[in-house]
Amino acid sequence: MRKTLVFFSYLLHPIFIPLLATLVYFNLNENYFVIEQVYLVLIQVSIIMVFIPICFFYLLRTLGRVDSVMLEQVSQRKLPLSIYIVLTALLIAKSITVDLIPELYYFFLGALTSSGLALALAFVKIKASLHQMGIMGLLAFAVGLSMHNQTNALFVIAALALASGIVAASRLEMDAHTGKELVIGGLCGIVPQIALWCFWL
Repeated sequence: MRKTLVFFSYLLHPIFIPLLATLVYFNLNENYFVIEQVYLVLIQVSIIMVFIPICFFYLLRTLGRVDSVMLEQVSQRKLPLSIYIVLTALLIAKSITVDLIPELYYFFLGALTSSGLALALAFVKIKASLHQMGIMGLLAFAVGLSMHNQTNALFVIAALALASGIVAASRLEMDAHTGKELVIGGLCGIVPQIALWCFWL
């Protein structure tokens, strides 16, 4: 059981949430885009939000600035979160703009806000669960998309709700977080997304 939970902790790592959100978005809006547009956006998100952060992680690890991809030490979160914030801002400024894909733009704006909150908490030595922040933000986004498109996305929402529970269980099982840190992370993820609903719902 522990191995399964650890597997999900890596599978649903925060670094993959932007790509998962993009896939969820296109899955629930498949009739609005041609396949070339979908591939282009997926490639852009993969490069900026997954590939480049992984490269930075290995650079920071080589320099001794981080020990693990899980960023267990609060002091080690500041630089990776700062880099992630810059990359997210670059994505929504140059690629996924409010005019091009407004719904996805507001998801990334919410994710940017969540990352900013996590960074601010790190400076006051409060450890928020980045895993829970990511999956709860994605869950809120899927709920918003379902309401926006007036479509039945119950399966996707249920799967993400289950995933959020699994993520929480995995972080507790690995002794990576306390229940309080999971709640803080979940709130950091879900509140900005819900707050931005008024701009696109």
